[in-house]
Amino acid sequence: MPITKEVEFVLAFSQEDRYRHYHLRIKGQVIDFVVQYETFINGKWFPVVRYDTSHGFAHRDLLNIKHEKRKTPLFITDKNDALTFAENDIKDNWEVYKQRFLREAKI
Repeated sequence: MPITKEVEFVLAFSQEDRYRHYHLRIKGQVIDFVVQYETFINGKWFPVVRYDTSHGFAHRDLLNIKHEKRKTPLFITDKNDALTFAENDIKDNWEVYKQRFLREAKI
């Protein structure tokens, strides 16, 4: 029987900004993940940037206030490495992503 580990948590960057994390590992290998940065505007949480492995490959979705997304594939085939890249990118650049989101929303 494979050893499975599922991890899920939310980390606050500020009162209006948070990082949501989910990943599934089997025998130390990431099988599936979703990590995203969300911001709170006018009483509602909005996803701003999300990395995930849906559609069978690791990719980034840049979202706007209308929930439209621009998908960019990650050319990192190892899902462990892709998850690490995604985590670091969001934690290092969430403020830049927020400014883009607000600028596009004209807020």
